[in-house]
Amino acid sequence: MNRALQAAMAEAGETAESLAAQTGVDPKTAARWISPGRVPQPRRRAKLAFILGRDVGDLWPDVLKRREPQWLREWVDWEREAVAIRWFEHTWVPGLLQTEAYARATLAGEALTAGEVDDVVASRIDRQSILRRERPPLLVAVVHELVLYQSAYGDRQLMREQCEHLAACAVLPAVQVLVVPRDVGMYPGLGGGFVVAELPDGEHVAHVDSQVRAQIINGAADIATLNRRWERIRSEALSRLQSLDLIRRAAASWT
Repeated sequence: MNRALQAAMAEAGETAESLAAQTGVDPKTAARWISPGRVPQPRRRAKLAFILGRDVGDLWPDVLKRREPQWLREWVDWEREAVAIRWFEHTWVPGLLQTEAYARATLAGEALTAGEVDDVVASRIDRQSILRRERPPLLVAVVHELVLYQSAYGDRQLMREQCEHLAACAVLPAVQVLVVPRDVGMYPGLGGGFVVAELPDGEHVAHVDSQVRAQIINGAADIATLNRRWERIRSEALSRLQSLDLIRRAAASWT
């Protein structure tokens, strides 16, 4: 429970319904802000703090000591708010499904200090807590089969543990992991990975990464393009049970 927010609302005579009306969200969304770890989007935090006569840091102190890179923070905020997430990767295991060791391996060779690597990894693991909420978002992750067999600098145990972890996540009620088999050939996923988040109000926002920088996309036309591409990619994937079997066989191959 966010006690600071609850107390500020009581002192200001505000309710979830009144805050929802003033910030343009559904009352159920506003009510969830009192729950631990549920932080409003940046565009609404400042307005809420103004309405309640408090500083943002007083109501949500964690936003001032966040460990993810600055460029990723906006997406993490959307990710926490999402009710459904569609994630396609053709190179890596999706971040929400990575082990700590695998997350560290993805950062090997980057121009980061040991402390910066620790912060990025800790942030990535912390983000996975949304899958353990009482009402987690529906996560549908599609990965290419080669992701399961991509060696992590020759560390077979690391890959075995990552595949085993992926299999364990794949049986969670709110998680689906689907695999595009390697014999598919050319398909739309070769254009690169992306994530589309569905928000409580039905709005969609996407995250597309590249070698240079990540982009947040919320234009209707671009979202429609990604959604069409998602459907084409997903149509090439195996069923949930077939994918789980393939993931388990990949884990066994790393022993």
